[in-house]
Amino acid sequence: MMPENFGQVKTAQLHHFGDASEQGYGTASYLRFTNGMGKVHIAFILGKSRVTPLKQMTIPRLELVAATLAVRVDRMLRLELQIELEESTFWTDSQSVLKYIRNDTKRFHTFVANRVAMIRDLSKAKQWRYLNSKHNPADDASRGLHVEIFLNSKRWRKGPEFLEKTETQWPKVPEELGSIPSDDPEVRKDVIVNSTCVEEKSPTSKLIEYYSTWNSLKKAVAWMLKLKRLLLQLSQKRKVLTQTDPGSDQSLTNSLKEQIDKFKLTFGKESLSVDDLDEAENAIIQFEQRQHFKQEIALVVKGKQCAKRNGSICKLDPIVDNGILRVGGRLSKAAMPTEVKNPMILPKDSYISRLILLHINEQVGHSGRGHMLSRLRQQYWIPCANSLARKILKSCVFCRRMQARAGEQKMADLPQDRVSPDFPPFTHVGIDYFGPIEVKRGRVHVKRYGVIFTCLVSRAVHLEVASYLDTDSCINALRRFICRRGPVTSIRTDNGTNFVGTHRELGEALKELDHNKIQNELLKEGVTWSFNPPSGAHHGGMGEVDPTSKKDPLFSP
Repeated sequence: MMPENFGQVKTAQLHHFGDASEQGYGTASYLRFTNGMGKVHIAFILGKSRVTPLKQMTIPRLELVAATLAVRVDRMLRLELQIELEESTFWTDSQSVLKYIRNDTKRFHTFVANRVAMIRDLSKAKQWRYLNSKHNPADDASRGLHVEIFLNSKRWRKGPEFLEKTETQWPKVPEELGSIPSDDPEVRKDVIVNSTCVEEKSPTSKLIEYYSTWNSLKKAVAWMLKLKRLLLQLSQKRKVLTQTDPGSDQSLTNSLKEQIDKFKLTFGKESLSVDDLDEAENAIIQFEQRQHFKQEIALVVKGKQCAKRNGSICKLDPIVDNGILRVGGRLSKAAMPTEVKNPMILPKDSYISRLILLHINEQVGHSGRGHMLSRLRQQYWIPCANSLARKILKSCVFCRRMQARAGEQKMADLPQDRVSPDFPPFTHVGIDYFGPIEVKRGRVHVKRYGVIFTCLVSRAVHLEVASYLDTDSCINALRRFICRRGPVTSIRTDNGTNFVGTHRELGEALKELDHNKIQNELLKEGVTWSFNPPSGAHHGGMGEVDPTSKKDPLFSP
């Protein structure tokens, strides 16, 4: 490792060179000895090369991998060499690697960040230096050499020539090295994060937010207020008994305990009343107003004007009644309930306001925003309540289901009796009744009904009169129609009792005349009578629409 007669070694230092190319990357490590006379000897220690991964990588990343390999080799050699060594020096011909190692402000992507962290753990940024590629012996490891060139290569075996010189003559870091540009692909984009400090909520606020309905919250507060009154009564009773019953400490304690137990029995079974719920409601409103309108309440109590002149509260001319902030105005002498004249003011962004609106929405039967706001203003006043009500209705599942757009069904193809223009008019007929129509017969007013025959193809209309809503009248009207318009192939009607009876009796009459030759000829032309399905009047098409348009002209003078 050292030549003969070199003398005593004064210093020993490791120098590691790293380089990378598209074919591979590698390192070359040298040990630099210096004796007492200042003579320098360079010894080759270790060389290592590896092929680049199958996954294509950029050259700066490969250079960084070579630098990582160099620090690992340095750690291994320091453990194996049993000599005292100075700080190692690392050399690279990549300015990008030097920028990554010296960076203290930018954040890198995972690949680069992990390898830079390893380099910074095993070495210091000041140990890394820059040299030109033509002086870098690791260039032979990354690109490869032919055997003849390798045997004649002095750079690989002896290292670069500047190692034999003093440190002042070694290559310097270029001044234009600078910092990492912001558009470097390995640098993460800066993300601005805004942090918000959440104030700690009071126990009362946590209690209010625990309940999801207005009624359950009022009941819970009412029970707490009732318990508070009972505890105060016990405390007052204890004070009275303590003052009126002197004695020894032991006897006083036993007697007091017995009397307190008897007093507890007088309480009986408790239940909530309407007054208890009203007291609980006022307590909740007072607490919520103190949380949001503390300054306004103090100014109103002192008789001063509201400080926030542009706020929504000041425009309401607020007053304080029994500790509750209410809307003022000019209706103080009106014969109206106090809740209507002076509704209680609640903040818009309050959990209580939301619970009250949800409760009112259920009370009015999910009947819409206008009805809900009208009911709200009979007792409460919430600034910008319109937008809050809109949000509540939007989140209400029942309201969204009731106000949802009705489903639309695609219509089926028209039946054959509606699209047969080659047949004469009134071949396919729809029949319907309309009326009654009052007709004067002598001195008596009688009811008559209109029978409308509609051609299902051309929509031509024929009107007949039926004396009654019975089967005989329907048969007579049908006979008059056939005599006037000719034979009919199909008839479509709804499920009226007169139509069903007509169909049955007409069929029985045709069977009775079956032996008549004329009727036999007519039966060959047969008539198909079909009924619309129950609750399916739209199957009749225009036959169901026409009666409404023909009835009005008959009643006109």
